[in-house]
Amino acid sequence: MKKVKMTPSEAIVETLLAEGVEHVTGIVGSAFMDMLDLFPTAGIDFLAVRHEQSAAHMEDAYTRVTGKCGICVGQNGPGITNMVTSVAAANMAHTPMVVISPSAGTPTIGWDGFQECDQVSVFKAITKATVRVPHPKRAADCLRTAFRIAYAERGAVLYDIPRDYFYGDLEERILQPHQYRVDARGCGSLESLDRAAEILAAAKRPVIVAGRGVVDSGSKDIVAKIADRLTAPVAVTYLHNDAFYADHPLWVGPIGYMGSKAAMYSLQEADVILAIGTRLSVFGTLPQYDINYFPENAKIIQIDINPKHIARTHPIEVGIIGDAKEASSEILKRLEVKIPNPMVDQERLSKIAARQKEWDDEIVNTAMVDGNPINPRRALLEISKVLPKNAIVSTDIGNVSSTANSYLRFSGEGMHIAALTFGNTGFAYPAALGAQLGKPEAPVVAIIGDGAWGMSLHEVSTAVEHNLPVVACVFRNGAWCAEKKNQVDFYNNRFVGADIPNPESFVPVAKAMGAEGIRVDNPAQVGEALEHALQSRKPTVLELVVDGTQLAPPFRKDALALPTRHLPKYAALDVRNWNK
Repeated sequence: MKKVKMTPSEAIVETLLAEGVEHVTGIVGSAFMDMLDLFPTAGIDFLAVRHEQSAAHMEDAYTRVTGKCGICVGQNGPGITNMVTSVAAANMAHTPMVVISPSAGTPTIGWDGFQECDQVSVFKAITKATVRVPHPKRAADCLRTAFRIAYAERGAVLYDIPRDYFYGDLEERILQPHQYRVDARGCGSLESLDRAAEILAAAKRPVIVAGRGVVDSGSKDIVAKIADRLTAPVAVTYLHNDAFYADHPLWVGPIGYMGSKAAMYSLQEADVILAIGTRLSVFGTLPQYDINYFPENAKIIQIDINPKHIARTHPIEVGIIGDAKEASSEILKRLEVKIPNPMVDQERLSKIAARQKEWDDEIVNTAMVDGNPINPRRALLEISKVLPKNAIVSTDIGNVSSTANSYLRFSGEGMHIAALTFGNTGFAYPAALGAQLGKPEAPVVAIIGDGAWGMSLHEVSTAVEHNLPVVACVFRNGAWCAEKKNQVDFYNNRFVGADIPNPESFVPVAKAMGAEGIRVDNPAQVGEALEHALQSRKPTVLELVVDGTQLAPPFRKDALALPTRHLPKYAALDVRNWNK
């Protein structure tokens, strides 16, 4: 294709089309209206949200479900800064994303004009890169750079363009993605793969840890074949419960906060760990349930697509920089040569099954303890029983949402879309909407506490407008319960800012916004209500009234300390005086 005359707006839109972009999410603004005017003719949908933070959460989940880089946009200044939290979350989640960031016009930069903000500086620390368009003629070139970095480094990129740079004339040749970026990473060093297979073949107690890279690369089947050949239990990383088949006999569940004791005890005794598609984050490998489970002396083989993550948190024996599927396939080939006739280790298999049963019994028994009116664990258990195999479940952050880590299992094409280690509330519902966009045919459920719901319930209008039949399971316990648990354990039940005076019910609120609403205060009705909501294929708010006193342990026992007070006026608050 020869260079042809076009405007910067046309060059941007044509580049989006070349990348296969079908929609852009955000809130209308004058700063990018010249570009926006082209969308209907180009065939790009503009999905309007009610708050820009939701836009990036939606695109984060859309990308996780489809593999396509998400695109969001907002008005210069406050529209873009409203996305700070959600862009930071997507970036920490390793989700490719391009934020189209119109900025103040060049004639007025530096005058503190209306809606002026140095957006590049704001986003520099929370993105993989900030790409600023230096001249209108570079509009398409810089957008290609943004896509290249987003895919290559697996994260968010800010594409900052002064609002007057959408206008003018330029000569441009629209390139196809293969002409300016390469997605294939390959299998990594052959020498490292040989060494990895050698260590695994000699291992006595190997354990596999599967992370998001397994999900993104579609390599669960290969992981299963490696596990079968080694009789190796497979744990999944924190909040990636979909990284292995929960109905496989070698599944032991998730590690990390509210994870599986079966997984933790398996890791504790490992002599070799094969970590596939994971950075082995600090928070995701901290001791839990007073179990210091991540072994210090095990040989770690780590596969990650990003060299920055290799051995970042744990010393390794072998590091493999490559695609999780490609590297795993090569390791499997080598193991098939080294162990041509594998013998199933029946003793180990029985031990894995016994541990898994013990853990299952523990979480079911804990869930069956009566609550007033519903034990939140019982609600999670009932939800897990009726979820279809292809269900996509988004989870927020908080006491109840995080407890879902113990109960969520995925054995089919279902996916777990979680807030991950940025840990912001208000993630799950807009993420569920984005996941529904990515897979319109899939049943999509969001698990949310009522605190996080207060940050995102306005997007029910978005679900209704775009006919996204997401079911929001809102756990109503009247408090910020993760923080309330900290005040129980560390501050002698002194509650400050923890209680939430909610509306009498969220059901009429949902109905007023055009959605369905169901309220449940009987544990025996939770599963039936969710099944009904899923079958209706309508945006639905399922309000679950749960006991606010049945709380999970604190997220970080190591990050808090019992209070000491030195000033006389605060003496009664000192831990040494609690029983006086």
